[in-house]
Amino acid sequence: MKHILEYAISEAMARGPAVLMAPTFEIHRPMDVVQSAAISVDDKRAILASWASDYHAVRSRPSLRWIPGTPSPVAIDEIKAALVELDRRYVI
Repeated sequence: MKHILEYAISEAMARGPAVLMAPTFEIHRPMDVVQSAAISVDDKRAILASWASDYHAVRSRPSLRWIPGTPSPVAIDEIKAALVELDRRYVI
């Protein structure tokens, strides 16, 4: 399992956060990324930034982002809030 997670994280920047949406990762919302003990802070930031990118914008709904493997779109504000919380937890 550990080698699968390490591979997924290493590929996250190249392929976006969809690689982390396997059922065993249980990442469905932005705060799931923040709360994951298996992902480094730098990788959490990269995943959330990718999730927030226009690449994952929902057509005709620019305030929503939807990545493959998640049950539904999330508001860009939810992703931004997760990034703020990440900073709150890890930036001195």
